[in-house]
Amino acid sequence: MTDVDERHPPIKPRRVSFDWSRTPLHWIPGDPVATHIINSFHIVLPEGEKWFIQCVKDARPYIRDERLLEEIKGFIGQEMVHARSHQGVLDGLLAAHGIDVTPITDQAARGNAERPARMAALKRRSPRAWRRRLRFELAAVAAIEHYTAVLGQWIMDNRRLDEDGADPTMLDLLRWHGAEEVEHRSVVFDVYRAMGGGYAMRAAAWAVSLFFLYWALIGGAVYLLRQDPNVRGPVTLPRVYRAYRRSVRKGHVPGIFRLLIGEAPVYLRPSHHPSRICSTPKALEYLKRSPAALAAGYDPY
Repeated sequence: MTDVDERHPPIKPRRVSFDWSRTPLHWIPGDPVATHIINSFHIVLPEGEKWFIQCVKDARPYIRDERLLEEIKGFIGQEMVHARSHQGVLDGLLAAHGIDVTPITDQAARGNAERPARMAALKRRSPRAWRRRLRFELAAVAAIEHYTAVLGQWIMDNRRLDEDGADPTMLDLLRWHGAEEVEHRSVVFDVYRAMGGGYAMRAAAWAVSLFFLYWALIGGAVYLLRQDPNVRGPVTLPRVYRAYRRSVRKGHVPGIFRLLIGEAPVYLRPSHHPSRICSTPKALEYLKRSPAALAAGYDPY
């Protein structure tokens, strides 16, 4: 692995696919709360990844660094496959068990569909305001990408889920995605800086992103639990919190608040760069053995 550039590894999409026909709804056995906390990512990621792509595409004409342009190309390809793969969970697993997430996903899809026209109108009125808006969005995406990389490292390193019988197909999806998040973790941050983004906006966008992630994980989990046909009794916040604490102790999910706030000193350090977190070699090592990546014809050598 000595020839791998930790900061800028080669980035390319892997056209993976997953079969959900044998995956149970509670794919972490006996732990619906941990299952649905992680499932909440499936709700937000299909449209979220498309928004990431829109932001980077808007910035691409202004990027002059050839290497970064190549990384943008790989990033967009990977994020397109991520969006499709998580949509597959919504369609092939959650919907099959009667869980309808369209009230959330349809709203996000409308936002993505309307964004190009809104941004184009803003650019006509005020190119300076358009550039400032785009920089803020890129800063928000960069903050989210920090957390997806950290979570990707966590899921790759986690062995408690395997020991407790978690579904191997879902684990491969999460670890393949997590590995690619680690692999391309620097791209949006570098695009943001290339567009003239500074520290103050990066910190402000991090705060906004923090609230979004907290809402997505907690609100999404509660929403799924209330629709879950196998959950008995009222889904109250105290009940969910007690079950969540048990899940953290079992190692099925990270401590959400500790993760979100605990990463603040890392991400908000003025000298921070994503290349200094996580491990590209570990990500590439997982991709060498990922069943989905290998089935897609990924050649690690």
